[in-house]
Amino acid sequence: MSRWRSGVRIPSGSLFIPVVTSIVLTGGGSSRLGGNKALQIVGGKSLLQRVIERVTLISDQILVIGSPHQRGFPVDSGIEYREDLYPGKGPLGGIYTGLLASKSVYNLVVACDLPFLNVELLRYLIRLSPGFDAVVPRVGKVQPLHAVYSKNCLDAVKVQVEHNLLKISRFLDSVNVRYVEETECRSIDRQLLSFFNVNSRADLARVNRLAEDIGLKNGDKL
Repeated sequence: MSRWRSGVRIPSGSLFIPVVTSIVLTGGGSSRLGGNKALQIVGGKSLLQRVIERVTLISDQILVIGSPHQRGFPVDSGIEYREDLYPGKGPLGGIYTGLLASKSVYNLVVACDLPFLNVELLRYLIRLSPGFDAVVPRVGKVQPLHAVYSKNCLDAVKVQVEHNLLKISRFLDSVNVRYVEETECRSIDRQLLSFFNVNSRADLARVNRLAEDIGLKNGDKL
């Protein structure tokens, strides 16, 4: 019997959804934001806290990958912090670290700067996962840090990282990918807010305005 958990049937319906581990990539400091991106505040909570709140709804295990646990990061028994095994190797190093530590066959990988993650869209990606090495949205461009990866990707990722081939697009060319097109994503997340990420002070200001518009305050859910 496999040592990895493969899936459960959700109680409320007939659709099969695999058990998943969520891997949150925190990166590190951001010169454009003037500090640790994960700790930037949106609607009274850090970006990392908002991401964790969303993925908690669909995950059996949550791994936060990056530098060691830092002051201000959420503290919860359900969150595991792992130091990047390949620091300086970009997201691929973080993906490898997360896949290696994961207890699940299927793994949701998200960046820490996505405050409006749409849980139903994430569930849709997860349901598509069986039979593929990766399920990756293609919204404007490929969105590899809002995607699902199988443990089967471990060897391919390791080869890329160890040869310093750090473009995720090159890695994706080497595995079996189900691309999820923009029209599919819009059918669930009409405004595609799930993909809105924060890279600058201007982005942060806009995200806070959006949060206020949609009522995303301290105790509210998206």
